[in-house]
This record gives sequence, C-alpha cells and structure tokens, in this order.
Amino acid sequence: MGAARDAGAYRACMEIRRAATVAELVAAQGLFDGPVHAEWAERFLAEPGHHLLLAYVDGEPAGMVSGVETTHPDKGTEMFLYELGVDEAHRRRGIGRALVEALADLARSRGCYGMWVAVDADNEAARATYRSAGRDAEEPVAVQVWDFGA
Repeated sequence: MGAARDAGAYRACMEIRRAATVAELVAAQGLFDGPVHAEWAERFLAEPGHHLLLAYVDGEPAGMVSGVETTHPDKGTEMFLYELGVDEAHRRRGIGRALVEALADLARSRGCYGMWVAVDADNEAARATYRSAGRDAEEPVAVQVWDFGA
C-alpha cells in the first residue's frame, strides 16, 4: 500500500500532532532507534521545551520528529532538531519534509530565532529532506561526543 500512493495522496491522508502520552510513543516506537522507555518518555514529555511530533497515515504512526529548545543568555532561544524518523514503508512521500516544516512552525510560534540540526555528511536522504524543507545553509561541522555510558 505504501509504495502505491504518491506524495500528494500521502499528504492528503496524513495528520501531524504533538505526542502527549507515553502510550502514543510506545505505539510509535518502531520509528525510533530503539524501544521507548516509559520513564524517559515521561521525562521528555514533561519538559515544556521538549517537543515530539508524530505523523499518522491512515491512523498509523508513519514518522516522527523531536525538537528541544535551547536558550543562551546572549543568543535567545533556538530549536534543535534532535531526531527525524520515517517508517521505511512511508519514505520519499513528503512525510519527513512535513514533519520538519511542522517543527519549524512550532519553533516560530514559540519565539525561537532559528532551528538547527546536525547530520552526517554522507546521509544524503536526510540532507535532501532538510534542503526540501528550506534549510538556509550547509556548512561542514565536526560534532564532538562524550559517551558517559547507559
């Protein structure tokens, strides 16, 4: 069914809404890198600056985007696009773009001065999604990571 629809048909039957319950996240856990942990999900949902939007196609979870507002004393507040995921059966139909655009709209409505995301240079699918959603510039970035364990 997924491959038979064109992007316009997907957009017509797609609904994007903000996740409000742990049950919603558990039902959509196939969109995440791993299983949803109830305690972590509750903590995420309880934070006013944490946002998780779910895209539904025909009532089933098809994609998600999460964002976190970050505020700095001399810069104001911006939205960090933390993660974007679209179910493999629903890819290349505009769901990722719609989710990024919805998060950008949310960021604007919350007074964020901008939004950013870090993406691997070789992740062409993600880069194409962000380009189609209107990202401004592409600059080389080296992300430094500290791993404190699980």
